[in-house]
Amino acid sequence: MNILFIIDRIELKYFEFNNLVTNFWIIREILRYGHSVSITTIDGLALMNKKAFAHCYSAYEKENDIFYDKTDMLRQIEDFQLVMFRQDPPVDNDYINSTYIFDFVDRDKTMIMNEPSAVRDFNEKFHTAYFSELMPKYIVTSSKNDILNFLNECGEIVLKPLNQCFGSGVMTLKQGDKNTSVIINLMTNGGKTMVMVQKYIPAAINGDKRVLFLGDKVLPYCVQKLPGKNDFKFNEHSDENIIKAELTNRELDLFTPVAKRLNSMGLPLVGLDVIDEKIIEINVTSPCYFIKEINSHFGSNLEQDITKFILDRVISKDLIGTSS
Repeated sequence: MNILFIIDRIELKYFEFNNLVTNFWIIREILRYGHSVSITTIDGLALMNKKAFAHCYSAYEKENDIFYDKTDMLRQIEDFQLVMFRQDPPVDNDYINSTYIFDFVDRDKTMIMNEPSAVRDFNEKFHTAYFSELMPKYIVTSSKNDILNFLNECGEIVLKPLNQCFGSGVMTLKQGDKNTSVIINLMTNGGKTMVMVQKYIPAAINGDKRVLFLGDKVLPYCVQKLPGKNDFKFNEHSDENIIKAELTNRELDLFTPVAKRLNSMGLPLVGLDVIDEKIIEINVTSPCYFIKEINSHFGSNLEQDITKFILDRVISKDLIGTSS
């Protein structure tokens, strides 16, 4: 099988096995299956005469590490049976434009995970509102008055940019804060840019839980991401900040319908951020599965589960051998 990974630029720059990086775990595991893996970034994509192409590099494993051949190969994307679309945010114009390339790829020849058009149409903050009944109280707005009224109603709020990741730009605001106007103006770009505003959940002091999906299923493993020093949110991927967590039966019941709906939309690889059984964000672009930590805490081989799920999807569509 020929497989193409769209990875983040910094992952290409430092392309070697790093056990904090989900893509690297999966790439190494797929190589161990004996499949061919190529890698590229969104700036390596191209459209020529209505055909989608990628400037890509061949990856290989050696002594438990992964490397790539620096030879630039221009290949038609339909030469691959599977494309793993896992570019990190920000979801800016370059990101959105990269998803258009895949509008010219025949899905009878090539499967793509997660489906780029679905990623394009699903904002990780905004569209959490599809599941409003499972969210803290929220508004999405660029209006200072709306935010002030919401702040007065809730007492303490969290403001989030709509296109960032890893907590970038996220701020809290308490009623009576002397910097209220400054923070709101900064977050909304003077009233021109919408933000997600959520009621602050006091249990956030204990961090948020990462709940993981594979297709219709909620995985039995999860971790708690603890706030960093001098911060109210998780902002440092370290052993001290990621601890074992348990998925309750109630959470399984609540979130299984979410998994099923997202899977039906072309988003089988998803991670929820959850506090007190409330979804605060839905990660669909390149969700981290915290494989190192989960394997350590649960004695699992999560990379094998993920890889088997991915490859079985391709096999079930009978795409093996359909491309050169």
